[in-house]
Amino acid sequence: MSGLLRADAGEVAGPLLAYVGTFSSPLGDVLPTQVDLPPGNGRGIHLFQVNRDTGAMTPVGIHEIGTSPSCLALNTSGTRLYSANETDRVGEGKEGTVSAFAIDRANGKLKLLNTVRSGGAGPTYVSVHPSGRFVLVANYFGGSVAVLPVLADGGLGPATDVKNAAGKLGPTRATNAPPGSFAFSGHDRTHAHMIQADSSGRFVLHVDLGLDKIFVWKFDEQKGVLTPGDPPAISLPPGDGPRHFHFHPNGRWLYSIQEEGSTVVLFDYDSGTGRLSSRQTISTLPSGFAGSNFCSEILVSADGRFVYAGNRLHDSIGIFAVSPNGTLTFAGEEWTHGNYPRSFNFDPTGQFLFCCNQRGDNIAVFRVDRKTGGLNFTGHYTPVGNPSAIVFLDLAKGG
Repeated sequence: MSGLLRADAGEVAGPLLAYVGTFSSPLGDVLPTQVDLPPGNGRGIHLFQVNRDTGAMTPVGIHEIGTSPSCLALNTSGTRLYSANETDRVGEGKEGTVSAFAIDRANGKLKLLNTVRSGGAGPTYVSVHPSGRFVLVANYFGGSVAVLPVLADGGLGPATDVKNAAGKLGPTRATNAPPGSFAFSGHDRTHAHMIQADSSGRFVLHVDLGLDKIFVWKFDEQKGVLTPGDPPAISLPPGDGPRHFHFHPNGRWLYSIQEEGSTVVLFDYDSGTGRLSSRQTISTLPSGFAGSNFCSEILVSADGRFVYAGNRLHDSIGIFAVSPNGTLTFAGEEWTHGNYPRSFNFDPTGQFLFCCNQRGDNIAVFRVDRKTGGLNFTGHYTPVGNPSAIVFLDLAKGG
């Protein structure tokens, strides 16, 4: 990784950086079941400096890694970065890996601390527990989730717990599929797609796309162990395929996006018990849409006024207004200016949204209208091979 970083004239001291995870496996390492993955055009974790005024991204380095670091997570102090490496080539058990990196706060460069097994094949999601003492990982192709302890230097230790989901698989046809949809991706087996703790850290939630369930775990912060909640899971409509979720800033509402059903479901969340109660289901697509679509990312704006939902094949971001009671109303959509938006993220100020167009090999930048929630394309494209995830580090702050 190379390149000096400096603040532009008139900019606050310390640059704003973006780390982009990519699918970077050589052709021979692409799993035959990975129907949505091209043969790894990325080169690892790409580093950019972001213009705070325009959202334009300037490349300043690459940490080359050939195991598809497709999901990234920063610790709260902005001193460590963790990557889920979406491979299945480690050990006899055919596991994936998670890597820990130290961040040079002077320039954003990464130094590999260590790499450990993820507890299953094809880790697709990684998050840091609010305590900062554990990293949580969801293994898509292994159908498992794992807890990895954070060591004193920020590196990772062997898993303190691994859970394998089991149950009845959903049908190949989603209950809420659009007319004419052939969207089918994950009901061949169990597929853990996301794992994250609530803000208190007392409960950990993970979604399994193949089982059409959101699992709720009680978390023992001393031992790093998961135990089933009461109830241990809540079911989504058969075949709809829950993929990601995002909590509203008030902590009382959770929004889940379904990959094959192309829906967002609003849940009331009881932070005292970890229980979820569904209250609304709404399509991510405009009225009258027909054909196949695979949903991807879901984000709630920092002010809690809007929800954004990603549509692959339709290649759009659905925009929803949040009412005072948490229910959603379709407010519009924006073309992603690329192909197959796998994920997107806001910069730390919330004035820009950066969309990773996986098959388009680019990141498109949009300015966010705070009043309407609308997205206005800035005209800025950044070429990146198969971008999968983007996270931001503000060197003017702690993280």
